[in-house]
Amino acid sequence: MAEEKAGGTPATRAKNKWNKNNYDSFLLTSIPKGRAEEWTEIAKELGYKSRNQMIVAAVEEKIKRERGEG
Repeated sequence: MAEEKAGGTPATRAKNKWNKNNYDSFLLTSIPKGRAEEWTEIAKELGYKSRNQMIVAAVEEKIKRERGEG
């Protein structure tokens, strides 16, 4: 089997480049083992596409409340 170049396949490199140019990314927090899976299940139960989408929505909601916008 041929070895892949550093950074993965061309499709992976293209996706990573696009994400780097279009999104800011940061480690939000470290949580206890098992909580990530629990949050993923909760996100799905609440109708979110992903745990990340739920977390972003929660942060945005908190900001609006703190600013008195919601």
